[in-house]
Amino acid sequence: MKAHTTAVIDPRAEIGADVEIGPFAVVGAGVRIGPGCRVAAHAVVEGPLAMGARNVVHTFAVLGGPPQDKRAGGRATRVDIGDDNVFREHVTIHRGTHDTATTIGSGCLFMVAAHVAHDVVVGSRVVVANAVQLAGHVVVEDHVTFGGLAGVAQFARIGEGAFVAAGAMVERDVPPFCIVQGDRARVRAINRVGLERRNVPPETIREVERVFRAVFLSNRPRSESVHAVETTDPFAKKLLEAVRGT
Repeated sequence: MKAHTTAVIDPRAEIGADVEIGPFAVVGAGVRIGPGCRVAAHAVVEGPLAMGARNVVHTFAVLGGPPQDKRAGGRATRVDIGDDNVFREHVTIHRGTHDTATTIGSGCLFMVAAHVAHDVVVGSRVVVANAVQLAGHVVVEDHVTFGGLAGVAQFARIGEGAFVAAGAMVERDVPPFCIVQGDRARVRAINRVGLERRNVPPETIREVERVFRAVFLSNRPRSESVHAVETTDPFAKKLLEAVRGT
């Protein structure tokens, strides 16, 4: 470990090999930081919190703060973080409530002033732009991208590969591979760019778009259109099953 002399590190914290901790950073009790991580100047990491390898915590970020929930009751909740995540300036990640965890996957980018509330589950390879607010108990699946200033209400699920446009106010579940935009956010199109960046085959993208059109652009009521289309493609099938479940 390489720690600046002004850093405050609780002796009960577990710090892995090759970790760098900058000036005036604070690492609390019950924190486990994996190898190759970097905690920048003035960042705060509170426990209980477990962090994997090669994460970067930028200046004034606060990870592991207590939940903003009057019913939390001071229980020993936690944050679990995977590998290779970047938490930019002023990002806040709060612990879970009622013996639960707030969970972050791997390979995510949280930009300036993003907030992840208690009991949120974020998958892997997620991009959360500036000032995005995720309320308690939100679930974000893999490969989701948020535009700046978007907000997500409690208990909503953002499906795999979705794109939440800048400023969108989301109060209901977002289907996989779809773009949502507006206040209140509505489904607009499939996230073709996101699928292409994942090197999803063109024929799969076409099938996802076919299912999307059959469900969202049909003249039939939604309750009928979701049962009038079938597919065997795994991506398109996931979209269809998510819509049928809402």
